Amino acid sequence: MGMTGVFRHPEPAGAPVVAFDFDGTLTCRDSFVAFLTWRAGATAAAAGALRLLPAALTYAVRRDRGALKAAVADRLLGPVRRARLQADAQRFCDERYDSLMRSDAVACWDDWRRRGARLFIVTASPDILVAPFARRLAADGLIGTRLAFDREERFTGCLDGPNCRGPEKVSRLRAELGPTLTLQAAYGDTDGDREMLALAETPGLKVFTARP
Repeated sequence: MGMTGVFRHPEPAGAPVVAFDFDGTLTCRDSFVAFLTWRAGATAAAAGALRLLPAALTYAVRRDRGALKAAVADRLLGPVRRARLQADAQRFCDERYDSLMRSDAVACWDDWRRRGARLFIVTASPDILVAPFARRLAADGLIGTRLAFDREERFTGCLDGPNCRGPEKVSRLRAELGPTLTLQAAYGDTDGDREMLALAETPGLKVFTARP
């Protein structure tokens, strides 16, 4: 099973589709930063952040979030193999799920599930890291930023395609679900979600506030 696509059996074609951003919407903090800190340790993560100063200065000029994300991942993950990263992501989810997830967002997710909706997580975080959370939530699909791996399944330090933010969220949703897609509802918390929210009959910006 790939990181993007269906996690459960597809619902009937007429089932409403609801999309949730992940970081700051379903979670109370940035899961990518939390994962990198958890995996490397606070001291090593802080030291790595200092070495990322040139990348941060480049971002200040170019405003390229994808390039900055790739630089952060390259510095703090290194040439890790896909299977190891998947295993680490699963352990992170097992250990930190309860301390990351917003109870009111999960309640909304569960309510839409009871109403028969198809539920998608659409996130700028790497899909390989969010996948265990998506499986635990029984998501119908996960769309996220993809990390690039070489033929030996080692992380290359680059992204595989654009950062999944802003218009890219809409492009990826339509590639997955069809070019005429409209959403029954969508939830997000930043400007990077506005294009996705504009597809929804019921848009929700910063509606979840619960903290673990």
